[in-house]
Amino acid sequence: MIINSAFDSGNIIVTAVAGDTADLEIRKDAHSDFYQWFYFRVSGAKGHTVTLNITNCSGSAYPGGWENYKARYSSDRQDWRQEPDTSYADGVLTIRHKCEADIVWFAYFAPYTVEQHHDLIARIAAKPGVAHVELGQSLEGQAIDYLQMGTGPVQVWLYARQHPGESMAEHWMEGALEMLTDAADPTAKALREKCTLHIIPNMNPDGSCRGHLRTNAAGVNLNREWATPSADKSPEVLCVRNEMDKTGVHWAMDVHGDEAIPANFIAGFEGIPNWTDDQGERFYSFRRALTAATPDFQDKLGYPASAPGKANLTMSTNQLANRFTHLGCVSMTLEMPFKDHDMNPDVASGWSPARCKGLARSCLAVLATMV
Repeated sequence: MIINSAFDSGNIIVTAVAGDTADLEIRKDAHSDFYQWFYFRVSGAKGHTVTLNITNCSGSAYPGGWENYKARYSSDRQDWRQEPDTSYADGVLTIRHKCEADIVWFAYFAPYTVEQHHDLIARIAAKPGVAHVELGQSLEGQAIDYLQMGTGPVQVWLYARQHPGESMAEHWMEGALEMLTDAADPTAKALREKCTLHIIPNMNPDGSCRGHLRTNAAGVNLNREWATPSADKSPEVLCVRNEMDKTGVHWAMDVHGDEAIPANFIAGFEGIPNWTDDQGERFYSFRRALTAATPDFQDKLGYPASAPGKANLTMSTNQLANRFTHLGCVSMTLEMPFKDHDMNPDVASGWSPARCKGLARSCLAVLATMV
């Protein structure tokens, strides 16, 4: 049995292999103590049941995320399934899997690699009515790709993967972009007429390529940089926020994944200094409408709201709602699970790329009714 993670978005350290059993550790983000994302392949074990012990899970960023979690596996890197024989005890995540192919890949969630990102950008940028701009570059020189479409006065920003290990966010983006560029979709047509859409599918390509959970190449959590982004620590945020200042922001969605909560939910901007009841009610209306629109969303589980005046303005959702109060900006953070959406579970695949894409379409359909 050979275990390898030396590829785009890969992450694992092999500490021991004995027959069909391996002890593994997840590598920390560079210059950081964050870790939780893993992605590796097993070869040479066809016909064998392997036992893969990830031994350093108790020190990970969100150890509560391992309870009731099921690892994902694939033999073609297209169809990702949950491994039912996944367990967590005493700080060790154990994955047992019968290998039916020469190579099997395992991951924390279905990956969305930087190469997949480039394929997506090439495909969408070639669509009629889509403009592409390299808005800036990451610390390691990778492009911050920016797609714009639509001709309407309502300025809508969609951006994802500030935390690179939350790969479900770019699966969501793929679904959103496919819908928005579908010439036959009446909802997309309405959005393109009412809005100008500004879309950043991947805010953190360096972290994505490196197999990080939460940070960029300098070990910086980009979603704590929005008050004072800098060229030396967070150029990814700096170039995006500068463009937002040029266009203004009426609606914004920051797309993420949550390790522990087994549900899709949205966090808002309660507690910002410039809070207005009109902003708040439009946010709550969006959340109620999305709950009614799809069984893959709910509004009972989520993060607690900040107290008045206590919002963290280094986070993008709070910063934008506060920064663009004069435009009535409604900004929100969409969180999707690494586990499953327990209110509407899928035993075979769990929360999956296809369901991420479906939720994107539901979000956009609700937005179309509100703008």
